[in-house]
Amino acid sequence: MAMMHGGQIMARALKNEGVDVVFALTGGHIMGFLDGCVLEGIKIIDVRHEQSAAHAAEAYTRLTGKLGVAAVTAGPGVTDTVTGVATAFSSGTPMLVIGGRHLVRQEQMGGLQEMEHPRIFDSITKWSGTAWQTERLAESMSLAVRHTFEGRGGPVFIDVPMDIQLNQVEESEVLFPTNSRPNSKPGVDDVTLEMIASALAGARQPMVFGGGALRAENPADLATLVEAMGAPTYLNSRARGTLPHGHPLLGNSSRSVAFASADVVLALGVDWDFRTGYGRKISPDATVIQIDPDGSKIGWNRPAHIGVVADPAAVVGQLAKMSSRFGPNPNWVTSFDEWESAGRDARGVGADSDDSPVMPARFAKEVADFFGNDSVVAVDGGDIVSTTARWLQTSTPGHLVDPGPFGALGVGPGYPIAAKVAFPDKRVGLVMGDGAFGFNGMDFDTMVRHGLPVIGVVGNDGVWSNIKTVHMAFFPERVVASDLGVQRYDKVVEALGGYGEFVTDPKEIRPALERAAASGLPSLINVHIAETRRMSSNYTQ
Repeated sequence: MAMMHGGQIMARALKNEGVDVVFALTGGHIMGFLDGCVLEGIKIIDVRHEQSAAHAAEAYTRLTGKLGVAAVTAGPGVTDTVTGVATAFSSGTPMLVIGGRHLVRQEQMGGLQEMEHPRIFDSITKWSGTAWQTERLAESMSLAVRHTFEGRGGPVFIDVPMDIQLNQVEESEVLFPTNSRPNSKPGVDDVTLEMIASALAGARQPMVFGGGALRAENPADLATLVEAMGAPTYLNSRARGTLPHGHPLLGNSSRSVAFASADVVLALGVDWDFRTGYGRKISPDATVIQIDPDGSKIGWNRPAHIGVVADPAAVVGQLAKMSSRFGPNPNWVTSFDEWESAGRDARGVGADSDDSPVMPARFAKEVADFFGNDSVVAVDGGDIVSTTARWLQTSTPGHLVDPGPFGALGVGPGYPIAAKVAFPDKRVGLVMGDGAFGFNGMDFDTMVRHGLPVIGVVGNDGVWSNIKTVHMAFFPERVVASDLGVQRYDKVVEALGGYGEFVTDPKEIRPALERAAASGLPSLINVHIAETRRMSSNYTQ
């Protein structure tokens, strides 16, 4: 019979789970697994920092529904993934991080990069552990994958000692699990469905709020439902795009007003966290219907009058079939239109300005118009993300890839690398702040080496804008560690083999982006924008 080494067993088991790409930074402790990927035909995208590998793996899951996998070497290779894993945990994103581990025969002897990795991940994964037996590696991979997709989903970490990866066993001795995960998404029973439908049918001022756990495979269901109800709808994170940009019921500027005014709130896979004022912005008289695959999220910070553990998209599909029972309230829709109009006017201040440095709203408008409604756009930063995301024209679920509630900087370039691997024929963009570029900017080299022509654009105000505002509010005489200077990050990308331009005139943003697209290279358009002064409520709530 044929012999297999442990790394090939791991790779074949993951291939059986639908894994087709692994994001990695090479190292001796994972060479067995990397060789197994080559033998099994799994693509390897090697990056310049393990954090980028973890971010790319998370984004790949979000964009494709397939499991994103990162592979890193032992010790510092593993610890470098912690931020990416925590980001995925906060967002409920299934992903798998495979770590190398010191040799079993050197356990507790102080071997190279020896440490007890799984304990590091206990609080930020759905499961973490070590695979100790070569002949059972396929079962270990299957176990890890099952945990990643449990409930909302989340990251899993597993390390495999180097010698376990390199040991050879007879292929006949290996059990490769099949059909080891649920293959359907549960909706609700008829009694519960009737309870939800009755509450919605009786609403005069309903609203819908969809979050990261709303993974709509049929976006038309949500449109059917909200149009039947005349319900203002607000979407964040992966739910963005479930209603296309420009939909008459898609809110962008009035969520807090709607929360305060609605009599029924249909919450689909959302968190009542700092982004929503911990649920306190909702009228105390409103009926809250909360649907989530994770029961621990229901009633968290905000009581749920109807709390249901189910897949939100499946329930939306069930409700869409009952759309004839619902009817819009024209006065409520008119109020929503007025709120949104006022919000657009406020957001648009500076959007037509020809000032230099470029006004942030003008930057956001130009960038959004360039990427249009069919691009995948990753965003990385603080103020630049909150400013630009409101203008982006996302019209496909998941095509805005953001850092989520963990708020990590450095998710780009990992996110757009994954996007370009997943969708090689789509335009893929990266919008980032100048502070964010400093985290993983070297991974533009990864784009160059792998021929991934991501179009990057930096809003460069030369400061840690959000933080400088807070410092000035609290300690105006002692502002420290807030200024970066306007640096030529475009030159860095040029030096790595990409295309770069520095722009100071707002009328040149769009032409520069067009030239970047025409270059066929990974690119960075570095735009000098004006400083903003805005206190973030994240620090004061």
